[in-house]
Amino acid sequence: MQKMAELLGLRDECGEGTLGAPAPAGSCLADNRLNLDVYPDGCRRFLQLFKEQQGEVVQVEFLRLSSNDCLLDTTLDSLPHLKHLKSLVLKGGHARDEFGSYQHGSLTSLPPDFGNLRCLTHLDLSFNRLSTLPSCIVHLPSLRVLLVSHNSLVTLPEDFGCLSKLTFFSAMKNQLKDLPQSIGELSMLQDLDLSENALELLPEEVGNLHNCTELDLSGNRLLSIPDSLANLKSLRRLHLHSNLLVTVPASLASLPNLSRLDLQNNCLRAIPAEIQTLPFVRVRGNPLGEKEPSPQADKSSTRRLKRLFLPSGEGSFTVTSEGCRVVLACGIHFYFPPGAASAPLQIHFQSLTPDPQWVKLRHHDVLLSRVLELQPHGIQFQQEVQIWMPYISPQTPHQHEVVVRTFSGQSWNDLKTRVKQKRKSKKCVAHCCVLHFSWFLVVSRLVQNECKVPAEGTLLFSSVDPNIKVIFPPGVTKEPRSVKLQVLPVSAEEIQEITANAGCRASPLLYLSQDSTVDFLKPVRIQLPLPPGVTGLNLDQSRLHILHGDLEGQTWNDITSEVVLEFTHLYAVFEVTHFSWYWLWYTTKTYIGGIAKKVYERLRLYQVNFIVLQRKRDPEQVLLQCVPKHKVDPVLKKLQDRYRGPEPSDMVEMFEGEQFFAAFERGISIDMDRPDCVDGRLSFIFYSHLKNMKEIYVTSPVDRKGQAVKGQVSFYRGAVPDSIPEDASRRRKGSDSLWLATLPIKLPQLKPRWDENPSPLYGFSFPPLNLGNAETGYLTQANLLSIARRVGADWQSIGLNLGLTYQQIERIGYNNREDLNKQILDMLFSWAQQNSEDPDCVSKLITAMKESGRQDIADEVEAIIELGRQKYSESIRRLGLEQESSTEDSAIAM
Repeated sequence: MQKMAELLGLRDECGEGTLGAPAPAGSCLADNRLNLDVYPDGCRRFLQLFKEQQGEVVQVEFLRLSSNDCLLDTTLDSLPHLKHLKSLVLKGGHARDEFGSYQHGSLTSLPPDFGNLRCLTHLDLSFNRLSTLPSCIVHLPSLRVLLVSHNSLVTLPEDFGCLSKLTFFSAMKNQLKDLPQSIGELSMLQDLDLSENALELLPEEVGNLHNCTELDLSGNRLLSIPDSLANLKSLRRLHLHSNLLVTVPASLASLPNLSRLDLQNNCLRAIPAEIQTLPFVRVRGNPLGEKEPSPQADKSSTRRLKRLFLPSGEGSFTVTSEGCRVVLACGIHFYFPPGAASAPLQIHFQSLTPDPQWVKLRHHDVLLSRVLELQPHGIQFQQEVQIWMPYISPQTPHQHEVVVRTFSGQSWNDLKTRVKQKRKSKKCVAHCCVLHFSWFLVVSRLVQNECKVPAEGTLLFSSVDPNIKVIFPPGVTKEPRSVKLQVLPVSAEEIQEITANAGCRASPLLYLSQDSTVDFLKPVRIQLPLPPGVTGLNLDQSRLHILHGDLEGQTWNDITSEVVLEFTHLYAVFEVTHFSWYWLWYTTKTYIGGIAKKVYERLRLYQVNFIVLQRKRDPEQVLLQCVPKHKVDPVLKKLQDRYRGPEPSDMVEMFEGEQFFAAFERGISIDMDRPDCVDGRLSFIFYSHLKNMKEIYVTSPVDRKGQAVKGQVSFYRGAVPDSIPEDASRRRKGSDSLWLATLPIKLPQLKPRWDENPSPLYGFSFPPLNLGNAETGYLTQANLLSIARRVGADWQSIGLNLGLTYQQIERIGYNNREDLNKQILDMLFSWAQQNSEDPDCVSKLITAMKESGRQDIADEVEAIIELGRQKYSESIRRLGLEQESSTEDSAIAM
């Protein structure tokens, strides 16, 4: 106890509990449950409870802790005392790094006496650092559900088959190379997920898993599969995509309950006819019908490389020394030449929403894509890997250029980039070559000209405006240094509109930079064109000003009196020894620095309008979008068939990367909690070339049976980008300047709906349903009815992806052939009744929706579950829950 008391004092050293006084540890104990992974100092709370209320803690049956907690190792020593424990979650992923990626937990082993937990039926060790499965786990006699995904397991123990009661096992995203023969002794196993490992061979004993209904072996290195898989008579779904299969046994066609066989992205040149004729087989991405390459064939030919087409939802693939081409569902392409990887390598990828906190755009940069993260980070390839990234075409192609930008771990750097437009789709693609993997995005920047300046001097001019030159005389530097030049043209119309003064004129903006902090040894001569309408013949030198701006464009100083100006008929020439922004102005104004600062700020602003539209078929579905002014009419025209709503808001101005919020007011609120919801408001980040759009469901606490609800959506400014001018930042602070616009919204009076009457409907009588469990959230009968309203004609595809057989789908369609609504309801509730006892049924519903192309419904289900989980966590903290037997059993398999 003394050691534990000392460890409790380490709380501040771990960086926890610094945001304010924590809730008393005793309030976390709710009957026989402890959900401590929702607290950053959960282990400290557990140790405190174990010290002060040990008699109650040892009776706990359900425990959740974060393995990102720095006191985890000490907490593990106390867990074997919880003899009544039924469910234990020790997951990582509760903390994120500075780039938003989930961090693995610190768990590497378990104490030897952990095997004394005789009642434990559910164990989740996902997102940790396990390299071997702790031997104590196979001594847990009651274990039914085991999750060890996202670890570093290389093998499983030979006596793994001792877990005779195991029904669910997930080891996805590990490094498993083989399986023990004893795996065939898991006679009660129903779900086995070994996806995204390094398996090259399966033991014949896998065919002894007679109760297995779903087997996922995707993303491995399998060349073949054993014929014994044909013994899995209960199997419904078999996932084999993204392997190296060259053959599959024809006996798979005889599996009586099989409703999905995924063979995509393998090396199959032929498939048995019995399998190929099955309607639920997926074979895209295989070289079907192609001949075997001859040994004398040109090995450098890229046409014979393996091609992988990854569907939506996949997050990894395997690259071997033979190389391959990879096409992602989002349109990103990769080319790994032969020899790029010396050994088989698992590549993980994800598309991230850009966050201005770490995606730092430079002045006048425009973001054209989402962020692509490729792992392992920092991996060095033997040959360059080629990447093609789709992007949105920029509005000003002449003065801007498109580049791929990558993060090195400390800063963003631009890669040498080639761009092209696809002939058929007209989509733009940026191409680059890399030897490492990290984060990548596509930006449009000011055209950059650069050169190496030797001691002998040189000349650098702008490709945007060849009249702009920089002349480096001999002796200007001792050591060669790199110099970059960028130019921003500014039209006379822009200057006049911003300054409201027809007498103000300005040259293009010139930005110079170098890779040395030392000034040049001799003055560098700069040639700028005179402002429009001004020549050496009519020049009034008292009205001409040379302005020097700092790197951020915050201050502009008139340096006319500090330099020697020379004039020709068309140009002004002057000399400087250090680099930054330079601007030539012609005006009668005396204090030109303030005017230039205002113009520079406005050149970085975008004029935008806000759009709020409601779907015609479902007014509770609301589309919110921030659109640049010139795109408003095309966007409205594209949406007018499916949506209706008020006129767009008045024009407002925003910076690239600026945050704003949307708030539903006056009787209308967001239908469910979302990760992007802050204090009841939806968070957006404005990027001029991205969609800036969200579509959500709303609700109202007002009774709509008797009347419609007339509410509104208001938009408010949020966090200001770091790089905007100080004055502009100051103007965006304070309660009077946060509001941007308000648009009306109306929810019509309610008509009778399916979920208002649980009595027989359309000839059906629906029994009460609670899919899932209290801790992960329930899906109720009302939720299913709400989902049914949005399914539509996709019901057959969804049903097949849910695991219903073709015979069941055909029977449902025939029995309800006159009514689509009846077909949808019959399909959903047939599945629900068949899977009501399945602890993983809700996640399978979400996966089925995604695979059917219904991401909207998948998002809705995930939001319902998340809301239920949050409400449950809040309730057990306040009250403690009455444990019911039905909940107990289902919560075991969270």
